[in-house]
Amino acid sequence: MYNKIRESAEEFYKMPSSLQLRRINPSTATSTATLAGNYHKQQSKSQPTWIIPVSVSVPDYVLHYHTHVVGPNQCCSAVVQAISAPIDTVWSLVRRFDNPQAYKHFLKSCHVIDGDGNVGSLREVRVVSGLPAASSTERLEILDDEKHVLSFSVVGGDHRLNNYRSVTTLHTADDDENMTMVVESYEVDVPQGNTKEETCVFVDTIVRCNLQSLAQIAENLAKRKNYEDPELKLHRLVDFDDCKVGSWNCYNVTV
Repeated sequence: MYNKIRESAEEFYKMPSSLQLRRINPSTATSTATLAGNYHKQQSKSQPTWIIPVSVSVPDYVLHYHTHVVGPNQCCSAVVQAISAPIDTVWSLVRRFDNPQAYKHFLKSCHVIDGDGNVGSLREVRVVSGLPAASSTERLEILDDEKHVLSFSVVGGDHRLNNYRSVTTLHTADDDENMTMVVESYEVDVPQGNTKEETCVFVDTIVRCNLQSLAQIAENLAKRKNYEDPELKLHRLVDFDDCKVGSWNCYNVTV
């Protein structure tokens, strides 16, 4: 996963606009980039454009968080990740503005340099060695524990992603409380020497790797919580092919 980010970053930072970035996971990256590209073509050359880069159905209360006002020299995109874990488990990882490296493995460290972790707080993150960036200073814009929304903006640092703003939302998949849908969208300036599509492919690669890591960690955490739940111990000690937690067989077995 780290190698994917490093390879994409190395090519992105080479600068020539004619450069064609290596695409990671072409089946997903291409569709997102194509969607973003279609929006880019619709943008006015002089006026900002309202863009919703999410290509899947999401609840109305979530959708407006992913509406971005994009200027003529900016781009935006979104990545969606399904996670087989309850929303509270996933949110416990996402909401930690002070500990993004818990699942963002290209980050080496994080220090809150101003604030107490609530909206308005500033953090400085350090990037792992080998990537063509060193640090990023970021401000917490939204932290909503009820709606499961987190947003931050980049306000400084040693990198090329200027005016970057990200919004991450979580919602439960229809009819399955153990499945969480994570949507992360962003807007960012297009660096000089790169195209909008190149910028989106590069950032999409980072976001997608982050969310894949989040999924793996959250799913493992959910399994561990289930294993430690005393109400499930009886279920684990019996072995019926058709046994499900809460079924008659589970509650009427004497161990």
